[in-house]
Amino acid sequence: MPIKINGQTYYRTSEVCIRSQVSRTTLFRWLKEGALKNTFRDRRGWRLFTEDDVNTIFAESTRVEKENNSPSSNK
Repeated sequence: MPIKINGQTYYRTSEVCIRSQVSRTTLFRWLKEGALKNTFRDRRGWRLFTEDDVNTIFAESTRVEKENNSPSSNK
């Protein structure tokens, strides 16, 4: 369940994983790689994510990259 602090809604790690359809391991890997610049933590040190953070993570999870399969590389 999201929590509100000073009028801002924050999501916990498990909620972000469910909403963005990524595993916890993948989320932590992306965070380590710098997918999000600023994250928040509660007094226990648990990560908190804003709605914009959730949208960014979801966008990353649905990103598609074209693979370079040039004919010269198949020889």
